[in-house]
Amino acid sequence: MARAQGARAQMALAFESVYGTAPATGFRTVPFASTSLGSEQPLLASELLGQGRDPVAPIKDALTADGDVVVPIDVENFGLWLKGTFGAPTTTGTTPKTHTFQSGTWTLPSMAIEVAMPEVPRYAMYTGCMVDQLSWQMSRSGLLTATARLIAQGEAIDTVTAAGTPTTLALQRFGHFNGAVKRNGAALGNVVSAEVTYANRLDRIETIRNDGKIEGADPGMAALTGKIEVRFADSTLVTQAVDGTPCELEFAWSLGANASFTFTAHAVYLPRPRIEIPGPQGIQASFEWQAAKATSPARMCTATLVNTVTGY
Repeated sequence: MARAQGARAQMALAFESVYGTAPATGFRTVPFASTSLGSEQPLLASELLGQGRDPVAPIKDALTADGDVVVPIDVENFGLWLKGTFGAPTTTGTTPKTHTFQSGTWTLPSMAIEVAMPEVPRYAMYTGCMVDQLSWQMSRSGLLTATARLIAQGEAIDTVTAAGTPTTLALQRFGHFNGAVKRNGAALGNVVSAEVTYANRLDRIETIRNDGKIEGADPGMAALTGKIEVRFADSTLVTQAVDGTPCELEFAWSLGANASFTFTAHAVYLPRPRIEIPGPQGIQASFEWQAAKATSPARMCTATLVNTVTGY
């Protein structure tokens, strides 16, 4: 009897033209490190009296379909998750192509994602998937990944795939070694680590339906937050925090002229940090920043992916 193993699991993704309806074609295989995407339906214990000491059977509660997908930040596949987070990009250039994703879009696309365990076989199709949050961390070493938090409408289980024959984009990963942080266009030194979280703050539309699914998920007020940990070498960031003025922070990775990813927060506000001396070691300062809509450009953030993909 075959047993499911994560090493054999597969994931395919396609964007929907109708929310909650998986397309017949257009699926792409996507690399992933782990996923908790799934559907659950709890049981409600009976509150009825007069039936003896032993309770009567529980009843089913509403369905919930959501979860996280941990994916590599790479040259081509990561564009699919950026599209889910920000909407379709503006693509320019010939070779390479420059895909520009912008915050502030009112309408976000939905995706159909199939998670396959072929040895069982079990093919779970999640429709109406929307990106609620996308986050990642920067450090000196380790594997560079991002976590996409998804809200789905529902789950359908089958023993055969419904994704057809998916196409595959090339896998060329960025590493922490390829990363850099800039402040107002100049390299920001002494950065030990950084975190970035963009949230769409989706609002589940939980209407009454006979299938238990949600009606949809509407984007709320977006939020862009993060954290930078720096060795305390000068007062530049502390002075900005005290003055209450914004700066532009740029997080970038590059593998050459034809392969790069740049994420720019255009108006970042820093809190005034507590500077502690924990011992004889080097002193560090932590800034849990928040971003807002800038005056120019009139948006909160921009993500730019350079590769050879025709479009997303």
